[in-house]
Amino acid sequence: MARGSVPGSLIAAGGLVGGYGVARWTKKRQLGGVVLAVAGAAAGREWQRRAGGKAAGALGVAYVAAFAGSHPLAKKVGAWPAVLGVAGAVALASWAVADREK
Repeated sequence: MARGSVPGSLIAAGGLVGGYGVARWTKKRQLGGVVLAVAGAAAGREWQRRAGGKAAGALGVAYVAAFAGSHPLAKKVGAWPAVLGVAGAVALASWAVADREK
């Protein structure tokens, strides 16, 4: 990992958790969406740099799927557990594909 670079796993997890937190605390879903989108773009750039285009594309799909999947999951386990669960899953996938030292 390059010195001073933030792992994509951390950016992605932070985007999912931060996006939800901003939307919840400000009561402005669009603001949460901005946080989610900016973090997703930043994570995507990091994934591209570290693992290439195919991996970045797959992880981007996982990021969007995690966001979408957190909504029905929240009805079963609660909002924060759902968001934290999907953020952890995306972070783990990102670490496995792009962030870990090989």
